[in-house]
Amino acid sequence: MKKHNFSAGPCILPQQVFKQASSSILNFNNLDLSLIEISHRSADFVAVMEEAVQLVKELLEVPSGYSVLFLQGGAYGIFNGSQQSNEGWW
Repeated sequence: MKKHNFSAGPCILPQQVFKQASSSILNFNNLDLSLIEISHRSADFVAVMEEAVQLVKELLEVPSGYSVLFLQGGAYGIFNGSQQSNEGWW
C-alpha cells in the first residue's frame, strides 16, 4: 500500500509526474543537461517559463494586462512582504 503525506509541504502527485520531473533533472529535452543546469536565458528554459506563466494565468483566470511573478521565499518571504506592504515600502 502506498503511503500518503497530508501535512504541509509536498503534495500527492501521480507517479507519472514524478517520473517526468526526475527524467528532466537528468536530461531535459534530450539536451544531455538537466533543467537546473541550462541557462535561464536559453530558448528551452524560456519556453518552460512561458508555459508556466500561461498555465497560471489560465488556471487562476488572471485578467489580461496583469503579469505573473514567480518569487522564492516561502512563508517567510510572504510574511516579510506583507509587512513591508502594510508599511508602505512597496
